[in-house]
Amino acid sequence: MTGFGAVRTATGGMLRHKVQAIVITMVLLVSTASATLGFALLSANNAPFQHAFAAQNGAHLTLTVNAAHASPAQLAATRSLSGVTAASGPYPETIVQAQQGGQPFGGLVLAGRSSPSGPVDDLVLNAGHWVTGPGQIVLSGTPSDQGVQTGATLTVAGVPGSPSLTVVGFANSITNTADGWVAPSEIARLRAATAPVSEQMLYRFGQASTYTQIRADVTELTRALPAGAVAGTGSWLTAADQATGNGAIMAPFVVAFALIGLAMAVLIVGNVISGAVVAGYHRIGVLKSIGLTPAQVVVAYISRVGVPAIAGCLIGVVAGNVLAIPVLHQSSDAYGVGSQHVPWWASAAAPIGMLALTALAALGPALRAGRLSAAQAIAAGRAPRTGRGYAAHRLASRLGLPRPVGIGLAAPFAKPARTMVTMVAVAFGATAVIFAFGLHSSLSRAQASSDHSATVPVQVEQFGPSKGPGDQGSPSAAQDNAVTAALHAQPGTEHYVAEYNNGVNVPGITRRVDTTAYGGDASWIGYGIISGRWYDAPGEVDVNTAFLNQSGLAIGDTTTVLVGTNQVSVKIVGEVFHPSSDPALYASARTLPGFATSDNLNAYDVGLRPGTNAGAYARAVNAALGNGNPWQATTYGGGGKFYTIASALIGLLALMVAVAAGLGVLNTVLMTTRDRVHDLGVFKALGMRPAQMLAMVVCWIAGPAVLAAVVAAPAAVLLNTATLHAMASTAHTGLPASYTQVFPPLRLALLSLAALVLAAAGALLPASWAARARPAVALRAE
Repeated sequence: MTGFGAVRTATGGMLRHKVQAIVITMVLLVSTASATLGFALLSANNAPFQHAFAAQNGAHLTLTVNAAHASPAQLAATRSLSGVTAASGPYPETIVQAQQGGQPFGGLVLAGRSSPSGPVDDLVLNAGHWVTGPGQIVLSGTPSDQGVQTGATLTVAGVPGSPSLTVVGFANSITNTADGWVAPSEIARLRAATAPVSEQMLYRFGQASTYTQIRADVTELTRALPAGAVAGTGSWLTAADQATGNGAIMAPFVVAFALIGLAMAVLIVGNVISGAVVAGYHRIGVLKSIGLTPAQVVVAYISRVGVPAIAGCLIGVVAGNVLAIPVLHQSSDAYGVGSQHVPWWASAAAPIGMLALTALAALGPALRAGRLSAAQAIAAGRAPRTGRGYAAHRLASRLGLPRPVGIGLAAPFAKPARTMVTMVAVAFGATAVIFAFGLHSSLSRAQASSDHSATVPVQVEQFGPSKGPGDQGSPSAAQDNAVTAALHAQPGTEHYVAEYNNGVNVPGITRRVDTTAYGGDASWIGYGIISGRWYDAPGEVDVNTAFLNQSGLAIGDTTTVLVGTNQVSVKIVGEVFHPSSDPALYASARTLPGFATSDNLNAYDVGLRPGTNAGAYARAVNAALGNGNPWQATTYGGGGKFYTIASALIGLLALMVAVAAGLGVLNTVLMTTRDRVHDLGVFKALGMRPAQMLAMVVCWIAGPAVLAAVVAAPAAVLLNTATLHAMASTAHTGLPASYTQVFPPLRLALLSLAALVLAAAGALLPASWAARARPAVALRAE
């Protein structure tokens, strides 16, 4: 028989086993898609800010210029300074106070740009379109970031006529050069009468990789411009530090899921292909008896699995790229970069790697088949090796189990290698599901502790003609008293406390310590405590992990806090969950004399009674305060962007791994069904009912699934704990014990059933086929 005849014969066999060919195609499709997405996530996690900064020609320095002190010619001359490699601008700029629906929206730095592109700071549109005329605005970030959609209308307060702006798009500046962009001609209309005429210049430098170099660049520009021209600066390193911190926090769980997906792909593909090859032993034995040579046997094997494998890989890489679009969009939001794409090498490496794995998985059995005699191949294709599984069958019969159940539970022992690979695949899938649930629960607790959106649904902040939320200001005592009176009068108020913010000095820490002091009981806000407790008496303070690391102090130690000219001795009683590399301190206002001033008063945190609507409550408070009061109540959305994106990614990645595991089970049960099709025909001829047949086939996978559940549960707990500690380490914080204790015994037991669900879902299709098959059909299919 010629080589072409061998290939044609093998292909004909493949066409007669359409279900097996479809399974090979589907498994390679899912595995290649998983591998493509895994490679894409690993690439996205590799210095995402640096890659986006280079792609978007990010600005090393944003310079705000007072146009009254610098002419256009003088600004143009800065382009030719020795260190400048590129520059954009000047763009007219102003700061506005925006409202939406009569409620404060916040302070926005607006720049006038006719185009999103330029030699410096190419903007990436995330939604909508660029400004095409007056009355339009493109906001920074995404709709979820800003809490509005395209088509929303913002009103500019403090400007004659209260001009309105329609949101037409959302864009990303890699270095956050502005909060929004309008047509250049709009800036004059939006600028308050008392505001200075400002312009924005964007620069790239040959040397700008350190803060020292950036300061030198600023000095060079300042010297080149008239005195008083430079009104403000913004460094790309600040944005880089923030983005790198987000990326580092995301890295552990992204890498964990990527590696799980890749390992699953390797296991399942190897199991599917080797099983498909072994399943053809009987046919190859027959063909060898009519003259097929060993080399032709190898060609026949490779050809039998090659066509569906190639089809699955090609479709899989396309599916992986399509699936990566929303995943990388969420990833880019978390990292604060404009856009991320699947790298070309990932689209090449995934299918090539899976095809190579397919060839290796098929080559071993093919070489063994080539060495077998015709009689040995036929025997190998009909039954497992002598003695395999017989002891298990005898034990099952002695236990008095129903015959279908006993046969099903003993069946895996006839193919121990296949059973082991299947058990590992199910264990991987169940581990991913349990891990995803635990990580989501842990991150939810971290989010609740970080943004307090559940305990502090409303905040009263300062909004004035030249102020934004969080700016320090000095409202009158009457205006402050109006806030407390309004909060007292509202029936929905359960708690409220004044929050003061500023920096203090602590010996041993070189930088000023960010300090939050509360004017009353703040224990209800719900800070996560890593160790120790929340302060409950004057002279006691809580600090974050960065404070302890930089000061060398520990819980129970006493230190001195310098508040202006006052020196206060305080005792550290607790370590608070506050992810940051900057030290932070929390105390009662009574502990820090001179700190609770109107200049430091930042906000009033408000807790509501159960059932109170936050939006209606905020509107009622604002109505009581009136339009003339700079204090305004807003519903507090918190700072949970990272947690929201992380939870979405976790769910999607877990689903992919679970689907791959289910296909692996389907393949195993299908191969076992094919191997034992003669036995199935005999069982049905002897009177086994469809329900009994279904139970028997499902029991084939029940034993390995139970063992997989036993392995998956502790593995998921350990993986969740290790991942959380890795994420906390990159965020420069410790971790409250409660964040990892998300698996009470009953919940863990129920989650472990994921292994049984995955196994049952994968076994259902071949089990149904076996239950419906007529005895004659089953015997003829052999």
